[in-house]
Amino acid sequence: MTRRRLVASLSGLLGASTVPQWLRPVTAATVDAAFGGLRPSARQPVLFVGHGSPMNVLPGNAWRSGWEELGQQLQARPEPPQLILCVSAHWLTQGGWYLTGMAQPRTIHDFSGFPQALYAQQYPAPGAPAAARALAADLHEPARHGQPLGLDDREWGLDHGAWSVLLPMFPLARIPVVQLSMDYARPLAEHYALGGQLRRWRERGVMIVGSGNIVHNLRRVRRDASADQAYDWAAHFDQHVQQRIARAELGALPQVPALGELMRLAHPSHEHYLPLLYAAGAAHADETPRFFNQGFQAASISMQSIIWG
Repeated sequence: MTRRRLVASLSGLLGASTVPQWLRPVTAATVDAAFGGLRPSARQPVLFVGHGSPMNVLPGNAWRSGWEELGQQLQARPEPPQLILCVSAHWLTQGGWYLTGMAQPRTIHDFSGFPQALYAQQYPAPGAPAAARALAADLHEPARHGQPLGLDDREWGLDHGAWSVLLPMFPLARIPVVQLSMDYARPLAEHYALGGQLRRWRERGVMIVGSGNIVHNLRRVRRDASADQAYDWAAHFDQHVQQRIARAELGALPQVPALGELMRLAHPSHEHYLPLLYAAGAAHADETPRFFNQGFQAASISMQSIIWG
């Protein structure tokens, strides 16, 4: 099947172009080590981070302060992560999943119309080519068992869904980062299932970070709204998801389309919901979630975030 690539703009609109030949499938024969040099470790945490506006990366707001505080806690742990695997709402593909495989992923400013200070932001974290190859060969497309993921070692990098939250958490940018794309055309259950495949990598030093928003409707933003103000439907959907997570009913998270109009209001397009499914899939049933950065931006963007482990 011809693979096509979809890149999401900030508005959530998608556009397609033919995938270059260097976006290639990976087989086990290309992997130089079973885990790409990653050592056995204590179980690393898994996060879902509500990233909201790109402006949140700049100092002076409560959301960034929450990311900074969490980063300090994570860095104080006896065993820091060897690798961060990030799933962002802003790297969408069609026809398959891909991992960044370059040694030095570029910082992507995938937005427009913002102050120059935002475009000056850089996150020069190294990549992890060997680990990316190992991950690509170990993981498989949920509907096609045995079909490994693809590897992108030239084009992508770290989009703002990744670097805008990692920069405040790990400002020295020393931990290698690999980003995983999302096949937007696939059912929600397949995204959750792929998250489940990531679970065992947490014992190999990999911290999983999903970056999106539990509620994300840019069509209904209210610029004058405070963090404790939200539309009734936005608060209802946010609470519904929080309750499912608090009760460890994670398998219910892919079923939100059954909420009908509530889901359509919360997510006119669902790319910002998908990273939650990867994070929830990678969590263990016995892990108690901790919620942080609760509240809303512009009444229609939930910033609620979760850490397991």
